Amino acid sequence: MIYSIGELARRTGVKIPTIRYYEQMGLMEPPERSSGNQRRYTQHGLERLSFIRHARQLGLSIEDIRELVDLSQRPERPCHEAHQIAARHLENLQARIAKLKKLEKELKRITGGSDTGQVGACHVIRALADHSLCDGDHG
Repeated sequence: MIYSIGELARRTGVKIPTIRYYEQMGLMEPPERSSGNQRRYTQHGLERLSFIRHARQLGLSIEDIRELVDLSQRPERPCHEAHQIAARHLENLQARIAKLKKLEKELKRITGGSDTGQVGACHVIRALADHSLCDGDHG
Protein backbone atom coordinates (compact mmCIF):
# COMPACT_ATOMS: atom_id res chain seq x y z
CA MET A 1 0.00 0.00 0.00
CA ILE A 2 1.18 3.52 -0.79
CA TYR A 3 0.45 6.53 1.44
CA SER A 4 0.54 10.26 0.82
CA ILE A 5 2.13 12.41 3.50
CA GLY A 6 -1.35 13.50 4.59
CA GLU A 7 -2.50 9.89 4.97
CA LEU A 8 0.68 9.05 6.87
CA ALA A 9 0.00 11.99 9.20
CA ARG A 10 -3.60 10.87 9.77
CA ARG A 11 -2.66 7.27 10.47
CA THR A 12 0.14 8.09 12.92
CA GLY A 13 -0.98 11.35 14.49
CA VAL A 14 2.29 13.00 13.45
CA LYS A 15 1.98 16.42 11.85
CA ILE A 16 3.19 16.90 8.29
CA PRO A 17 5.97 19.39 9.20
CA THR A 18 7.24 16.90 11.78
CA ILE A 19 7.33 14.13 9.17
CA ARG A 20 9.39 16.40 6.91
CA TYR A 21 11.67 17.21 9.86
CA TYR A 22 12.24 13.50 10.55
CA GLU A 23 13.15 13.07 6.89
CA GLN A 24 15.62 15.98 7.08
CA MET A 25 17.13 14.48 10.25
CA GLY A 26 17.61 11.17 8.46
CA LEU A 27 15.29 9.24 10.77
CA MET A 28 13.06 8.35 7.84
CA GLU A 29 14.24 7.31 4.43
CA PRO A 30 13.41 9.76 1.67
CA PRO A 31 10.14 8.59 0.12
CA GLU A 32 9.57 7.87 -3.52
CA ARG A 33 8.04 10.74 -5.47
CA SER A 34 5.07 10.65 -7.79
CA SER A 35 5.21 12.16 -11.27
CA GLY A 36 3.72 15.27 -9.64
CA ASN A 37 6.60 15.26 -7.10
CA GLN A 38 4.36 14.23 -4.19
CA ARG A 39 5.85 12.07 -1.47
CA ARG A 40 4.72 8.43 -1.59
CA TYR A 41 5.32 6.28 1.48
CA THR A 42 5.28 2.51 1.77
CA GLN A 43 4.14 0.35 4.67
CA HIS A 44 7.76 0.44 5.87
CA GLY A 45 7.58 4.25 6.06
CA LEU A 46 4.37 4.03 8.09
CA GLU A 47 5.96 1.53 10.47
CA ARG A 48 9.11 3.64 10.83
CA LEU A 49 7.09 6.75 11.61
CA SER A 50 5.03 4.84 14.18
CA PHE A 51 8.30 3.63 15.76
CA ILE A 52 9.65 7.19 15.93
CA ARG A 53 6.40 8.57 17.32
CA HIS A 54 6.27 5.96 20.08
CA ALA A 55 9.91 6.58 20.96
CA ARG A 56 9.25 10.34 21.16
CA GLN A 57 6.21 9.70 23.37
CA LEU A 58 8.56 7.86 25.72
CA GLY A 59 10.80 10.92 25.72
CA LEU A 60 13.73 9.50 23.79
CA SER A 61 15.98 12.05 22.13
CA ILE A 62 16.41 12.31 18.39
CA GLU A 63 19.95 10.94 18.76
CA ASP A 64 18.72 7.94 20.80
CA ILE A 65 16.05 7.29 18.18
CA ARG A 66 18.65 7.55 15.44
CA GLU A 67 20.73 4.87 17.21
CA LEU A 68 17.67 2.65 17.70
CA VAL A 69 16.63 3.03 14.06
CA ASP A 70 20.14 2.09 13.02
CA LEU A 71 20.02 -0.97 15.28
CA SER A 72 16.59 -1.97 13.97
CA GLN A 73 18.05 -2.11 10.47
CA ARG A 74 20.66 -4.63 11.61
CA PRO A 75 18.73 -7.52 13.15
CA GLU A 76 21.91 -9.56 13.66
CA ARG A 77 23.28 -7.00 16.18
CA PRO A 78 23.08 -7.79 19.91
CA CYS A 79 19.96 -6.56 21.65
CA HIS A 80 21.93 -5.30 24.65
CA GLU A 81 22.78 -2.17 22.67
CA ALA A 82 19.10 -1.24 22.53
CA HIS A 83 18.78 -2.02 26.23
CA GLN A 84 21.71 0.27 27.00
CA ILE A 85 20.06 3.15 25.15
CA ALA A 86 16.77 2.59 26.98
CA ALA A 87 18.52 2.17 30.35
CA ARG A 88 20.47 5.41 29.82
CA HIS A 89 17.22 7.21 29.03
CA LEU A 90 15.58 5.70 32.12
CA GLU A 91 18.43 6.94 34.34
CA ASN A 92 18.09 10.45 32.89
CA LEU A 93 14.33 10.32 33.37
CA GLN A 94 14.68 9.19 36.99
CA ALA A 95 17.10 12.05 37.68
CA ARG A 96 14.63 14.54 36.18
CA ILE A 97 11.80 13.06 38.25
CA ALA A 98 13.88 13.40 41.43
CA LYS A 99 14.57 17.04 40.59
CA LEU A 100 10.90 17.67 39.84
CA LYS A 101 9.94 16.14 43.19
CA LYS A 102 12.30 18.55 44.95
CA LEU A 103 10.76 21.44 43.03
CA GLU A 104 7.28 20.22 43.89
CA LYS A 105 8.14 19.98 47.59
CA GLU A 106 9.58 23.48 47.65
CA LEU A 107 6.68 25.01 45.72
CA LYS A 108 4.22 23.33 48.07
CA ARG A 109 6.15 24.75 51.01
CA ILE A 110 6.30 28.32 49.73
CA THR A 111 2.66 28.33 48.62
CA GLY A 112 1.42 26.59 51.76
CA GLY A 113 0.90 29.79 53.73
CA SER A 114 -2.22 31.86 53.50
CA ASP A 115 -0.82 35.20 52.39
CA THR A 116 -3.81 37.48 52.41
CA GLY A 117 -1.94 40.74 52.64
CA GLN A 118 -0.25 42.78 49.99
CA VAL A 119 2.34 41.58 47.53
CA GLY A 120 5.05 43.44 49.44
CA ALA A 121 4.69 40.90 52.29
CA CYS A 122 3.94 37.89 50.09
CA HIS A 123 5.99 34.83 51.04
CA VAL A 124 6.06 33.50 47.46
CA ILE A 125 7.55 36.75 46.16
CA ARG A 126 10.06 36.95 49.03
CA ALA A 127 11.15 33.31 48.60
CA LEU A 128 11.66 33.76 44.86
CA ALA A 129 13.68 36.92 45.47
CA ASP A 130 15.80 35.43 48.29
CA HIS A 131 17.01 31.85 47.76
CA SER A 132 18.09 31.64 51.41
CA LEU A 133 14.39 31.48 52.35
CA CYS A 134 14.12 28.16 50.51
CA ASP A 135 14.25 24.90 52.39
CA GLY A 136 17.07 23.40 50.37
CA ASP A 137 18.84 23.23 47.06
CA HIS A 138 16.51 22.56 44.17
CA GLY A 139 18.45 24.17 41.34
